[in-house]
Amino acid sequence: MFERAYADPYIIAEIGVNHEGSLERAKAMIASVARAGGHAAKFQTYKAATLASAGNSPSYWDTEKEPTRSQFELFQRYESFGTEEYLELAKYCVEVGVDFLSTPFDLEAVGMLAPLMPAVKIASADLTNVPLLRAVAATGKPVILSAGASTHDEIERALGQLESAGANEIALLHCVLRYPTPHEHANLLGIRELERRFGDRAIIGYSDHVAPSEDGSLPALDIATVMGARVIEKHFTDDRQGAGNDHYHAFDEAMLARYTESLTTVRELSGTGVPDISSQSAAITNARRRIFASRDLRAGSVITNVDLIALRANTGLEVADWDTVLGAQLVTAKASGEPIHAVDLKND
Repeated sequence: MFERAYADPYIIAEIGVNHEGSLERAKAMIASVARAGGHAAKFQTYKAATLASAGNSPSYWDTEKEPTRSQFELFQRYESFGTEEYLELAKYCVEVGVDFLSTPFDLEAVGMLAPLMPAVKIASADLTNVPLLRAVAATGKPVILSAGASTHDEIERALGQLESAGANEIALLHCVLRYPTPHEHANLLGIRELERRFGDRAIIGYSDHVAPSEDGSLPALDIATVMGARVIEKHFTDDRQGAGNDHYHAFDEAMLARYTESLTTVRELSGTGVPDISSQSAAITNARRRIFASRDLRAGSVITNVDLIALRANTGLEVADWDTVLGAQLVTAKASGEPIHAVDLKND
């Protein structure tokens, strides 16, 4: 599943419920994801009654953008899709060449969705949901786990639950569970910390809730990519001005296309992290300092510091050999400004 993620970030466009209950709109958005170069179109599968308390599930998003004060009310508004719709969406994803994903929020949804998907996504808020973790792992599918609003100890326990229940291929996504995420809370260095702590057990990625910049750029995704995030997830919409919780911080087709097109440049600039001096041979030959006589020296002289100067040149011993030259005896005389070579020296 994640083989592609090791060569390129695996890009998940999180349509969620931005289709607002329209099957045709959902298909049109899948087609947009495909045109823009995304790898997967992801939805959310839930029923309000099995997800949130009717009387005790207050909102945790920006209510200026989405005024609904109850999670239950918001989820109830967008719970219209059932098995038939998801089967049709999964089929359409195959037709346009992207993977179908949908986050299950209950055990019934896990069983219904898993056969349709190459992997199963677990939302940040369910990282501590032990029954759901076990059910997802038991499908035998690769698991994508978002880690928003979670401590490292909680992530450790979640990975343990998944592994003990049979998961052997996991992607762990750095995430901040705020809609939108202010720049000062994005904490993108968390990607490196997850790699340090859990990189031997999962590939590391990033699920983004930072709103795009006014010019349409996506700096958080650019930084995450350079940091080595191998799975990238971001909400996707066909109308960034649309009413609702997940439109205003999403990217659209044009933004996704710009991001995917930039990846060639990002990969070229990022490299592998391993020093590559082959392309710098001219600098090594001509810009490194080499050892020269700082004054006229007679044959038989024993060389001291004051006899030498380090100058940029393409001939002579490299300055790294300074200590080897000190204390050596000159075989031949050297004029001031002449390079010192190994054949000019006699060492006891």
